[in-house]
Amino acid sequence: MKTYSAKPVDIKRKLHVIDAADQTLGRLSSQIARILMGKDKPMYTPTIDTGDFVTVINAAKVHVTGNKLEQKEYYRHSNYPGGFKSINLGKMMEKFPTRAIEYAVKGMLPHTRLGAQMYKKLKVYAGAEYPNMPQAKAEKPKQEKTTKSK
Repeated sequence: MKTYSAKPVDIKRKLHVIDAADQTLGRLSSQIARILMGKDKPMYTPTIDTGDFVTVINAAKVHVTGNKLEQKEYYRHSNYPGGFKSINLGKMMEKFPTRAIEYAVKGMLPHTRLGAQMYKKLKVYAGAEYPNMPQAKAEKPKQEKTTKSK
């Protein structure tokens, strides 16, 4: 029996819309990472991007446990002397509500070019509205043409 290896022409991508309201940040992020990598599909191949597209809505309403809002820190450095900066999760959620989910998912993906390709399929929105949202196709009332009589 030969091992199956997915080919790029065999991949069928779907769009998953996930509501993050009242979900725990880490558990939600691990589910999103699995979908982006394609590990939820039987045709998963580690060297090919077999994952689906993911849109996360209501990112501002994500839930964290414990004292993470005050104690969890995100660090960055500008590569200049004295350029070290940090921000805690609470302030980040106020200022940039989507970044907590983005950083958590990015850390769970492979740190390679393939991981960067997978990360591009993730879109995170703070509210319930997002671009390309399926619109309710309500029928418009037909307008009758009127002719003016002289």
